[in-house]
Amino acid sequence: MIPSILQSVKDKGHVIFESGQYNLNIIGVRTSDMTPNVFNDWIYIVYKDETDQWVELRYQITTDPGLYYLKNPMRVTGTAILKAGQYRSSHKLGLHRSQYDALVQRGKVTIYRDRNKDDVFDMDANTEVSGYFGINIHRSNPNRESTQVDRWSAGCQVFANPNEYGMFIDLCKRSSERWGDSFTYTLIEQ
Repeated sequence: MIPSILQSVKDKGHVIFESGQYNLNIIGVRTSDMTPNVFNDWIYIVYKDETDQWVELRYQITTDPGLYYLKNPMRVTGTAILKAGQYRSSHKLGLHRSQYDALVQRGKVTIYRDRNKDDVFDMDANTEVSGYFGINIHRSNPNRESTQVDRWSAGCQVFANPNEYGMFIDLCKRSSERWGDSFTYTLIEQ
C-alpha cells in the first residue's frame, strides 16, 4: 500500500514514482495557513529503500516568498509565488546562487506574480506566467533553524532546518546515482 501523501498526489491526477529504490517523490504541501514570513508548509520525500519498503520523510519549509520580497519585489512584474501543480523533470542538482548544493530549476514552472507590495499572498489566475524563474529548492540559514522567512525566499521552496536539508540533498545525490540528476517537484495545497 502506498503512503497517504502519494495517494493524495495520485488522486489529483499527478504521476507518482512507485518502482525502483530511491526513486524520489518530492512533494511540497502548502498549508491553509497563509500567515506571511513563517515556515508553515511541508515537504515530503517518499521513496522505496533497499528492502523495497516505503520511506516517508516530512520537513518544515516555506512554499511562499518572505515578507521582504513581498514588499520589495525583485521584478517590476511582482514577486513569484509557485502555483500548485506537478512539474516533471523541473529541477536538477546544482548550486543555489553558485554557493551550495541545491535542486535548481531546469524546466518550466508556473507562478503567480504578486506586485501590490503588501503582506498578503495574491494568487490571481490573471497574473499566471510559465517559464524559468530560478524557483529553487534550498535551505535558509546554514548554521541553525530559521523561524522567519525574511530574505530566504523570493519564491523558492526553502527548508527551515539546515540539518534536515542536508539529509534531503544527500538523498537527492543517492537518487541521482540510480536515476540521473533530474527531479520532479509536485506542489499541492492542503
